[in-house]
Amino acid sequence: MIRVLFVCLGNICRSPMAEAVFKNRLERSGLSGKVQVDSAGTGDWHIGRRPHPGTLKILEANGISATGLKGRQLQTDDFDGFDYIVGMDQTNIEDIRSMLGQPDHPKILRFLDLTDHLKDVPDPYFTGDFEETFGLVSDGCDALLEKIKQDHSIS
Repeated sequence: MIRVLFVCLGNICRSPMAEAVFKNRLERSGLSGKVQVDSAGTGDWHIGRRPHPGTLKILEANGISATGLKGRQLQTDDFDGFDYIVGMDQTNIEDIRSMLGQPDHPKILRFLDLTDHLKDVPDPYFTGDFEETFGLVSDGCDALLEKIKQDHSIS
């Protein structure tokens, strides 16, 4: 089983959005049984909480299920438990590396580095723009799915 972990700051906006979108992509491509997905935050403010109402609204508007999404904090054992640890922005990447004691490991990657955008996913908790974030997350999920297919020779 291939395991993917999306990470943002609080685990109520970007990373649960990516988790839900990626699960949707896996279902559509018939790969749900081969890839597991989770999300976490580097901070502990929202442990056990549902995603931000803006995240839930944009997912619903796009027909994507938010079932089972619940905030949790990144844990040290996540490094061994996941094949891909995907940070939403450069600060998340630095925090992930620090928290997991992995200064530079290829399984830790910045989400949009897989796309033509080559920038951070803006945090809609601060920007209020869930549409922009959803578009970037969608592009990132498509690119990550292609990378996983190539890395593991699955289709």
